[in-house]
Amino acid sequence: MRLSLSKRAFAMLGAMVAGSAIFAAPQAHADSYKGCAYPRVCFYLTAADWESQSPTAAYQDVTDYYQNLGSRSRGSAYVFNTRNDDRVMLRYLRNGVTGYECIEPSTGRQYPSYLTVTGVMIQSASSCD
Repeated sequence: MRLSLSKRAFAMLGAMVAGSAIFAAPQAHADSYKGCAYPRVCFYLTAADWESQSPTAAYQDVTDYYQNLGSRSRGSAYVFNTRNDDRVMLRYLRNGVTGYECIEPSTGRQYPSYLTVTGVMIQSASSCD
């Protein structure tokens, strides 16, 4: 039985939410966090990079398109958005299927190894709603 496009998208979203951990900076207003200077969106390839507060790549330009991630950000284990008023859209691959996820301002995600983050788009919107 094939699922409709909307049911597949909903199933994919559920798998994504179940597969990633959400965390926020301890302060209400982000300045910098885990070595990620405001107003950047930082990528950490490994847990060791995250723990040592050493981002391997950072993006800060608001765009209306996905920027393809390079070798220092593609497949990152952690992503953190230090921006106070801008959301971040991430594109990822899971088993060859493209999916998308939104990260709220001053929030980050941990990604499991079966997801490969491939693109980032920073948008001038203060929430994912």
